Amino acid sequence: MDGGDIAGLIAAFVFAVLVGLLALPIVKLGRVFDELRLTIRSVNDGTTPLIDEVTRTVSTTNTQLEKVDGITSNVSDASANVSALSSLVASTVGQPLIKVASFSHGLRRAFSPQPGPAGAPRTASAAGSPGDANPSAARPEGSAPTPGAGDRPAGDAAASGTARASRYGTSASGAPGPSAAAGPRSTGSES
Repeated sequence: MDGGDIAGLIAAFVFAVLVGLLALPIVKLGRVFDELRLTIRSVNDGTTPLIDEVTRTVSTTNTQLEKVDGITSNVSDASANVSALSSLVASTVGQPLIKVASFSHGLRRAFSPQPGPAGAPRTASAAGSPGDANPSAARPEGSAPTPGAGDRPAGDAAASGTARASRYGTSASGAPGPSAAAGPRSTGSES
């Protein structure tokens, strides 16, 4: 064996050691790739049902949203119908009700007793209504003015309370007054 053969053996030995040292990381890298492949497979196996479930959930949600959309459109139509119905009722029934209320108010005013002398005749021109612009113009000469809102000063609350109390048959303190004890009011037509 000469020097060239020894150098070749040494080189071959070093090469074998180098291949052995490099083979160990390559084997470990192969194991890492195997683990990575198993992990990807398990993730894929777990993700596929999850994606299917999410797909079912989204399709169910879309179906429910379509139903809700139908419900909201029906509610919108119903509210429009209720609005139209209330307008119809207001225009159809409201005007006659106003006329009936006005008529009944007129009848009540026509048949209600007017304050004044017991024997005095009741006429529309002589009595004057509280809504007239000038109630004193409709009073006969010599008659006393009836207490009303325009006949007394604004601060005369005691007089208005007394007048109101005597009109309803009670005194200012709330006790029955002399007219309540006498019985029902006379309209002047009784003898």
